[in-house]
Amino acid sequence: MNTIWIVLPILLLLMFNLGLSLRLEDFGKVFRHPWPVAVALFGQLVLLPAIALGLAYLFRLPPVFFIGLVLIACCPGGSSSNVLSKLAGGDVALSVTLTAVSSTITLFTIPAIMDWTTRLMGESVGITLPVGNLVKQNLVMMLVPVFLGLGIHYLTPKAAEKMDKILSKLAFPLLLVLITVFYIQHRHTILENIGILGLCVTALILLAVGCSSLLSRMVRNNIQQRRTVVIEVGIQNAAQAIAIASSPFIFANEVMAIPAILYSLMMNIVLLSYVYLVWKRDKRSINRF
Repeated sequence: MNTIWIVLPILLLLMFNLGLSLRLEDFGKVFRHPWPVAVALFGQLVLLPAIALGLAYLFRLPPVFFIGLVLIACCPGGSSSNVLSKLAGGDVALSVTLTAVSSTITLFTIPAIMDWTTRLMGESVGITLPVGNLVKQNLVMMLVPVFLGLGIHYLTPKAAEKMDKILSKLAFPLLLVLITVFYIQHRHTILENIGILGLCVTALILLAVGCSSLLSRMVRNNIQQRRTVVIEVGIQNAAQAIAIASSPFIFANEVMAIPAILYSLMMNIVLLSYVYLVWKRDKRSINRF
């Protein structure tokens, strides 16, 4: 079974659900909160891909994993970041704004970064990137469902709210199904490379959390904004990365999606631990009073 036929419907549902929760006003909040947005976007669109590139060189990853690691680092966002921001006591409005803006900007940044990375590492081993196909797939799979969800929200807000509640609960189980199917199909390759690749992916998520927290402190974001920035930079859209790697119109290489699968697992472990730690900290602060 080609996992593309599982990941594409999941990605469509996730992006449609994102559209249901967005408002056109969310884009305007960029100008009202420029520093938190700028720091998070820098972390998402520049810092994380740069860290992934450095780690891929440091760990001497094979070209297919090298490209796959940079790919998952280029795919920020997703509605799960909004949920985690709420659980962590973060700035949910900022989280929604960042999700909306980053999902739009990556329509341009992903083709540019991945074209450069593929030329750098892939062409010598026969890996090429049809940039036009990547742009077309992202427009169809990312932009269209988001605008469809956004349109339904404004036309029938009550129906949109009901759909949002249902789809939000389905998002995580669907990703678990995708990861399980992918693991069953590629378990031998995953187990053969779990040591070096797992360490590399774990370093990526930990550096993402650490660097984004440091940057946020440097520009003096408040504690709610800092928490949101950490989560937004750490959360990556694994479904999007898997769809790009395994699509027959783009890379047609499911092995390239393994870094995204491993990142998705470590991302949830690290960020859920982060949410738990800040929740415990808040609880202790309340008990003092």
